[in-house]
Amino acid sequence: MDYFARKNYNNTAMKTIRILSVFLLILSSQVQLTGQDFKYLDNKSGLSDITASNGIDKPVTIKVIYDNYVHENGFKSDWGYSIIIEGLEKEILFDAGTRPDIFEFNFKKMSLDADKVDLIVFSHEHGDHTEGLPAFVKMKKGIPVIIPFSFSDAFKNKMVSFGLTPVLVKKPAKICDNMYTSGEFTYQIPEQALVLNTKNGLVVITGCSHPGIIEMLKEIKSTFNKNIYMVFGGFHLLDKSKNKMDSIIAEMKAIGVVKCGATHCTGDKQIQMIKEAFGKDYFELGVGNSITLN
Repeated sequence: MDYFARKNYNNTAMKTIRILSVFLLILSSQVQLTGQDFKYLDNKSGLSDITASNGIDKPVTIKVIYDNYVHENGFKSDWGYSIIIEGLEKEILFDAGTRPDIFEFNFKKMSLDADKVDLIVFSHEHGDHTEGLPAFVKMKKGIPVIIPFSFSDAFKNKMVSFGLTPVLVKKPAKICDNMYTSGEFTYQIPEQALVLNTKNGLVVITGCSHPGIIEMLKEIKSTFNKNIYMVFGGFHLLDKSKNKMDSIIAEMKAIGVVKCGATHCTGDKQIQMIKEAFGKDYFELGVGNSITLN
């Protein structure tokens, strides 16, 4: 091989090595981002501590931080959903709404204390339930965020960048005394609900109910082996006709639901139908509202 041929060969080889090095660096970075050892919520006692007659022995309060509707004057409404749950062994922020500025405004106006929040739970990955989070992590980080296993790697890594610890959920599990995750529903959009154990029965707390509110209630009742007393949150019924709504309401009552509160993505007309059907056992949500469960 003459001088020029050797020089061209060496240049080509060096270029190939440089390209390969860059590729390996990118690949290594992706492995670091997507291959993290995230924790799983896997309570070994399962649901065995739930009985037909046990449940919370002191009041639990639900406060609505973010919603399409306003319950108390002076708060801001927006398409999205977030509540805080007080009175349990752990204080829980469930979803975080859409806009950080609105979340922060309502949070502070309600005189809530971020330092008291022990963990965050996200129902599903949609922005109207998650994008308000930057406002919260300005006030507190370093706590667990419980999310369905099938959330995207990008979302999981975003939680890490916010200084939170992702904890993944596959199956129903205990979060703290009397509070459980339903486990991941793997219908098109992965989603979980919260399940509170009370002496009156289970209280199911939903984000958007994309897997179907009836399907979720049936599975929770079967898995937890206890009657469902109350359900509230977003039911995603915007496109349902009156006939379909009549059927859904009838199925809710057949499942055993006594009290109901519908909001966010349920739909104005659909909320009105549920309100009329449940009468005195219907309760409103809306920003600024506070619901006490005994």
